[in-house]
Amino acid sequence: MNIWPGSYIPKILNRGGKDYNIAVIALLALSLTIAAGLSIALGSARLTPAEMLEALSGKDLTSSAYQIVRFVRLPRTLAAILAGCGLSVSGLVLQAVLNNSLAGPSVIGVNSGAGLFTVLMAAFFPGTLQFAPAAAFVGALTAALLVYFIAQKTGASRMAIVLSGTAVSSFIGAITDTVLTVKPDTAISRTEFLIGGLSGIVLQQVKIPSLIILTSIFALILLGYDMNVLALGDETAKSLGMKVPLYRFLFLALAALLAGSAVSFAGLIGFVGLIIPHAARFLVGYDNRVLVPVCALLGGVFSLFCDILSRTLFAPYEVPVGIIMSFLGGPFFVVLLLRQKRGRLYD
Repeated sequence: MNIWPGSYIPKILNRGGKDYNIAVIALLALSLTIAAGLSIALGSARLTPAEMLEALSGKDLTSSAYQIVRFVRLPRTLAAILAGCGLSVSGLVLQAVLNNSLAGPSVIGVNSGAGLFTVLMAAFFPGTLQFAPAAAFVGALTAALLVYFIAQKTGASRMAIVLSGTAVSSFIGAITDTVLTVKPDTAISRTEFLIGGLSGIVLQQVKIPSLIILTSIFALILLGYDMNVLALGDETAKSLGMKVPLYRFLFLALAALLAGSAVSFAGLIGFVGLIIPHAARFLVGYDNRVLVPVCALLGGVFSLFCDILSRTLFAPYEVPVGIIMSFLGGPFFVVLLLRQKRGRLYD
């Protein structure tokens, strides 16, 4: 199955050399640090740099600045970074493994699967919410495999995968809505979870997901060469000695781990997994060994930027960060569709 546009994988994988890639990664790391600082400082109650540093040092545990930073801003900032990293790298993996530039966790139903299993656990086993990342992983992987199976049976074209994902996502979404309607006392904020939001996040919620996301990203960095081979198409990968079904399942599992972990605490945030891989390729080219860390950093910056907007754009009111991402991601998806050549749209 080689359904990626032929021009998508150029002869030169990298846009620049090694020094260029290191410079981009360093610049993104600096941008992430600055964005994190702004995320901690900005909000309904703005903190000066001196107040923020004093709060982070923990000198006065009774000050209002410390309470705001420790229990509100810091957990939210970490959650935004982790959600952005996890979903963007998950989108990168899905696009490479499925050979589809339109794939993404929210587009092909991976997020919906993770959300359904998280809601089921919250509704029927509220005392076990600490295992929400595990449930979300199972749901995300189930949805990814189901979409891939349907696409294979219907021709495995680019549009077949997108349409299969839309159908699966709609069906899973209907089940999720039904559960939340029948069980209104579910230990999840319906609106916040279905749209995607980061308000009310506590550090306990991101401890396990942070380990999963960071470990998965590190594993994908080590497997970057294999992802490059798989992205060339099944026939080429097989000719190079790769066990395609095994590696495809491995990469789908890692993508599900990343997306499921993010959904378990951030809800059904959309489009970050679609937008960021394309932006990362524009910066550094198509070598997945470089793209994984670039996607992680860029996704964290983008997620923080959207979260800051969600808190400050309509202050003193706040909108879920998922709405901001949808405003940015919806037009991007339409532009991406329009850029496809009509004759190759259904290839």
